[in-house]
Amino acid sequence: MGAVSEALPLQERVPVKNNVKRASDLVILFLLIAQLYCRLSSLHSHGTVWRAAFLCESWFAFVWLLNMNAKWNPVKCITYPERITKRFDDLPAVDMFVTTADPKLEPPLVTVNTVLSLLAVEYPAHKLACYVSDDGCSAITCYALVEAAEFARSWVPFCKEYNIRVRAPSVYFSGEVETPHLLSPDFLQEWQVMKVSTVERGKTTQIKIGNTSLFREQY
Repeated sequence: MGAVSEALPLQERVPVKNNVKRASDLVILFLLIAQLYCRLSSLHSHGTVWRAAFLCESWFAFVWLLNMNAKWNPVKCITYPERITKRFDDLPAVDMFVTTADPKLEPPLVTVNTVLSLLAVEYPAHKLACYVSDDGCSAITCYALVEAAEFARSWVPFCKEYNIRVRAPSVYFSGEVETPHLLSPDFLQEWQVMKVSTVERGKTTQIKIGNTSLFREQY
């Protein structure tokens, strides 16, 4: 595995040639040194203004050297995201946190879509963990997340199999089919099943939310 990691780096730093820039920096450095030498050699024959100018120019030269040192060897970083799939075993585990507080201000369906879109990212499923922090301790949000966890068993494989980019179900099914080049009978059948499941679960959650709200108003 170590040999594979070295053969397929996820990023690479490529030096950038800057001969003209280096030549101009060397010319500026020579002029700064010459200026400081001129000031220093005749410092005893001038007054306070000359000494103040020497101190200011010395500080400027020092800051310029620090700036030039940071830019002397520029590099260009090139990333290879397509190689991630070949190095899944080397990727670290990732914990994702979703916070919510009020089911009225933050509808449970929005939270559920956020969780489902995070679970369907292009990353090893066994190395992903999603945690939801509900400060309001809402039973509605808890019920919606239980339904989402069950729906994720079919939604996540569907997204990864057909390379779905819009991974929030409510957003994905609100428009046209995202991948027209995959309009095969199998894809259309699974797409229809997933859409029906999404609509039914959404309606069930909305009914539960309405019943809970009515119960709170009565009592």
